[in-house]
Amino acid sequence: MTTETERHLRADAARNAERILRAAREVYADVGPEAPLDEIARRAGVGTRTLYRRFPNKEELVRAVLEQSFAEDLTPAIERALNDDDPRNGLVTLLEAMLSMVDRDRNTLAAANNSGALTTEISAPLLDSLTLLTRRGQQAGLIRADLVPEDTHRILGMLVSVLWSTAPRADGWRRYVALVLDALSPEGATPLPPLTPFVRGDNCLM
Repeated sequence: MTTETERHLRADAARNAERILRAAREVYADVGPEAPLDEIARRAGVGTRTLYRRFPNKEELVRAVLEQSFAEDLTPAIERALNDDDPRNGLVTLLEAMLSMVDRDRNTLAAANNSGALTTEISAPLLDSLTLLTRRGQQAGLIRADLVPEDTHRILGMLVSVLWSTAPRADGWRRYVALVLDALSPEGATPLPPLTPFVRGDNCLM
């Protein structure tokens, strides 16, 4: 049977983990992807031992930060996008939510790439939703019929890559979302060359 003391310790541990994750997002944004874990602990108001006890290494910490970002920013956007009667509008909702999140958390993503924390399962719900919305758009005649899921995944990667050449939070990516959406339209579309297979290391967020 769980005692009151055990419940209190668990609640304290959960609060500490939450403070650490919030602090990590702030520190990576302020300092960059090489921010030291000691600074994250300091800003979270916890001891270094507490941080390492909950997150033994940078990879686990960065992964948890990304999971939190996805849960807070992308999960609601995915739900809105999939519930939109217009699949093209849903696609716009999803792309804008994703790029806004990446723009804000670009240093965290860079830290993830450096530590190997970015894994397929983190981005799987986003990619699955992109595929579903694209198919719905094709069925409705709103998206060109020769598009395949691999295309949309790579297009997302292309859009994300725009962020690395724009000022943070300047919304420069919106120009390229508009261009891509025009390219996805079936009107005046030129037949696509054959698709080449993915190679090891392809990732829409890298």
